[in-house]
Amino acid sequence: MNAGHMGRRIVSIWLPQFPMERWQKTQERMGNALPDDMAVALSVEGAHGPVIHAVNRAAHLAGVTVGARAADMRALCPLLRIEFADPEGDRAALHRLAQWARRWCPWTVADDWVAGGTAGGSHGLILDTTGSDHLRGGEIAMLVDMEAGLSALGLSARLALAPTWGAAWALARFGPVRAICADPSPLPVAALRLDGETVQLLNRLGLRTIGHLANLPRLSLARRFSQAAPEQNPLIRLDQMTGHLPEPVSPPEAPPVFRADVRLAEPIFDPTHHLPGLCETLCDQLAKAHQCARHIRLTVYRTDGTVSRIDVTCASPSRDPAHLSFLFRDRLERIDPGFGFDLISLEAPATEAFGTRQTDLAGGTDAGLELSYLVDRLTARFGRNALTQLQPAASHIPERAEVRAAPMVAAPIVTPVQAERPQRLLDHPEEVHVLYTVLEGPPAQFQWRRRSYHVARYQGPERIAPEWWQDRPGTRLRDYFKVEDEAGHRFWLYREGQQGDGRGGTPRWFLHGVFA
Repeated sequence: MNAGHMGRRIVSIWLPQFPMERWQKTQERMGNALPDDMAVALSVEGAHGPVIHAVNRAAHLAGVTVGARAADMRALCPLLRIEFADPEGDRAALHRLAQWARRWCPWTVADDWVAGGTAGGSHGLILDTTGSDHLRGGEIAMLVDMEAGLSALGLSARLALAPTWGAAWALARFGPVRAICADPSPLPVAALRLDGETVQLLNRLGLRTIGHLANLPRLSLARRFSQAAPEQNPLIRLDQMTGHLPEPVSPPEAPPVFRADVRLAEPIFDPTHHLPGLCETLCDQLAKAHQCARHIRLTVYRTDGTVSRIDVTCASPSRDPAHLSFLFRDRLERIDPGFGFDLISLEAPATEAFGTRQTDLAGGTDAGLELSYLVDRLTARFGRNALTQLQPAASHIPERAEVRAAPMVAAPIVTPVQAERPQRLLDHPEEVHVLYTVLEGPPAQFQWRRRSYHVARYQGPERIAPEWWQDRPGTRLRDYFKVEDEAGHRFWLYREGQQGDGRGGTPRWFLHGVFA
């Protein structure tokens, strides 16, 4: 290593399962947790169709590999469940995680370099911990603390510490567990952050390890890779690893801090009287920056050194002082004042850009804003788990086309008008008894819940095929009909299967929804 870089300490954190673990946590929050033995893979679009982007443990044990075509992996593992990956969402979440990692040092960046066809993955963090390890009890204790913090978030990680970015990156992916300033010479040349073609070329030349590359005369290599891009030049990557070329950790600018404080001459026991003024000051700061608050935190500092916090979340961005003050009204009783507190702080950890809003030209009010206030008040009164919101999901099957989740946006959800759907769907389709049928049409008369209905008119069919990527083999298709009886009641019926389709006996009829 270059002597000028021996004093630096760079930590590389590799998150090999970040896309899959993030997807799994999202499913758990939505109440769709899957069993551990179910093989699941995430796919992205490739040049010749979907390719595997990430796999869980069960899929890995079944032989599913990242980078392979999804069709080939489904042939290898017929029970494999394939979902769409969200690379942009993963990248944004990784940058948020880099901000979270600043609890260990102020210089943290997201490392989303794509390793091409080589091993190593692309999701990780880089931390310049120079001079920070003593605050955590030393380098080993600091790495253990980082690993424990990431594990608490549900993320598996491999960590390494070295004097340079390149060396730490290589040790985290190819070195021993929690390696500290280990010798990178025995590591493969893929540890130099080179793409698959460059690695294959070096292997054909007999250069399989970093030590082999370092011992070779530089002049011949410089001629061979003179036209290569800097990030794919083995000599440049080698110099970055050894410290002969600088590679500083330059974190992005920290987000602005919106905070209002009030210091008291004498300790008090109730912050209620100071809360409106704090909300007005905070909202003035947000308005000047054209921001609105999503998350508000009230912190009181007691005279005995104890700190108490209350957090509230807004269903939609807000900078209304009266509304924000109201959200704390029923929660201030949870604060234990002890011997009193002399400092009160109100801050907005999470904000969104939000400019001025034009009101209705007719003088009407914003219905979405009123609904968001209602959601916030109900959440403050009954708790966030007591409220759910229907959110659209990517599925053709009606009962899978929406999921229940915590309300995040208070504005009414507008469903794209593709086909008329009943406003009320039954929790489970109920089988009906058919008395008379129409050729290639719905029943002329059927019984549902011990009552007979005579069909006066109908519309359809609308055919919905099974989703082969998650339905069991043998699942039958559905033909949906909108029917209206003689009394004007409208129903949504479907026929499950067709006569002679080879997937069962006589088709069955079900009632799935009721129109208003």
